[in-house]
Amino acid sequence: MFDDLRNEAAAKPFLDEEEAQYQPAAATYSSGKPGRFLGMTSLQRFILAFLLMLAVCVIGALALFVTGRFVI
Repeated sequence: MFDDLRNEAAAKPFLDEEEAQYQPAAATYSSGKPGRFLGMTSLQRFILAFLLMLAVCVIGALALFVTGRFVI
């Protein structure tokens, strides 16, 4: 399989000129509507931020409890 790899690579180009065509990427990351970030509404962003805050608080409390700096 890899016996004559260098000679094969030199013999034929990797990409022919007629195949090389520019195609712009589709802008799917933005919906174009104002007030949206990553396609979420303000309520969805709030719920996501609230769940993130709740997870940080729970993990922080568990870390304090495990290290012995917080006693119930």
